[in-house]
Amino acid sequence: MFSSFTQPKYPNAALGIESNSLSAVSLSGGKRGYSVNRAGSLELPPGLLVPSFLDPNITDHQEFASCLREVTEMAGLLKQKRWSIALPSHAARTAILALESEPASKQEAEEVLDWKAEQTFGAPAAELRIAKERISPDEEGRSRYFATAIRLQVIDEYESHFESLGWKAGLILPRAVGEANWLLGQKTAADSLLISGNEDGFTALLLRGLEPAVVRSVNCGPAEIDDEIYRLVMFYGDRFGRDGSGMLERLLVVGRGLIPSQVQKIASEALQRNIGVMSSDDVGLRIPDGSLSFNDLAAPAGLAAMGA
Repeated sequence: MFSSFTQPKYPNAALGIESNSLSAVSLSGGKRGYSVNRAGSLELPPGLLVPSFLDPNITDHQEFASCLREVTEMAGLLKQKRWSIALPSHAARTAILALESEPASKQEAEEVLDWKAEQTFGAPAAELRIAKERISPDEEGRSRYFATAIRLQVIDEYESHFESLGWKAGLILPRAVGEANWLLGQKTAADSLLISGNEDGFTALLLRGLEPAVVRSVNCGPAEIDDEIYRLVMFYGDRFGRDGSGMLERLLVVGRGLIPSQVQKIASEALQRNIGVMSSDDVGLRIPDGSLSFNDLAAPAGLAAMGA
């Protein structure tokens, strides 16, 4: 899964961008797990970055450029020129696009997908950079595509900074896709769920085997998160659990505002059985003691693992 996003081979270094922080990491390793070679994280000044899908994100370009240089220096990666980038949750959008009928030609398929993308992402296709990959059909046999979209005006903001530093940023994806890569690396056909917290809610990505089945972004306040997660897991149980086809075994929780033990309790209560929450060790990422947290590194390290 995600092969069209991850080919050709990409570097083992990645940058994670959030509204309040930057993280840079490089990895070594392979199929048996990954180790953090170098890493650094920097808190951003309040208001410097305001992630948005439709509007400009960076309020002070000179300050942002300075922060990019500082975090790479902290990580010992000043000489690194090839990067993958995990964008903030609100700067990019992710969805599953389903076609009502099979197009008669490749050109018609592209036109229909562009139209579906416009309806789903809320902007003209001509204004978007869209990456998509065909996945298994749904229960009704309709063709489906896993797609991410970034508005050109927004990606140009970021890429201008990367270019000024002499970087080649070959892979630029939403944060949740980088985090979901840790679930894709597990050898099991069981279902898994990523819950990725952000400043005003969370993104959920349900994987059935090695393919996404549901993508959902939930905007809510801190007091509402528990109830929204409960509703999400109940939705999973109602849709996939009643016929016995669904068996959620793995739960990955990422985000400073989320408490994994609390999410585990909510999910276990909703499904009436114990659901385990995966740690960085469980997904195969070895973080040195006293180093950065998995919350800081999950997204960029997930992208860096594609090239390690």
